[in-house]
Amino acid sequence: MSGLGTVLVNGRGFTLYVYLPDAQSSRSRCTGVCSAGWPPVAVPSGVSAAPTGGEARASLLGTTTRSGGVVQVTYNGWPLYTWTGDAQPGQATGQGIYNLGGLWYVISPDGNPVH
Repeated sequence: MSGLGTVLVNGRGFTLYVYLPDAQSSRSRCTGVCSAGWPPVAVPSGVSAAPTGGEARASLLGTTTRSGGVVQVTYNGWPLYTWTGDAQPGQATGQGIYNLGGLWYVISPDGNPVH
């Protein structure tokens, strides 16, 4: 991802994003139509903790329970999302866009949004 440095991706190589209105609160404010375009990164059914790999720090991983019971992965208190606009691994087409009431940014391994 040119110019962004090292950022977090999921197990399939798709970029992970944070939504600034979530305010590092470990609570997702992206629901309904928002979560259709920005799918929450969910812990697989039957798994009790978020998996880590690459440069992600296990100490920054956490979870939050969304309405409906889905367990969403958090990183440094930020709920994580993918973006349906990224058609293939390695893309970051959602970086810095204002969409559905807030700004979206990729997240670095140190747990901060990349502005």
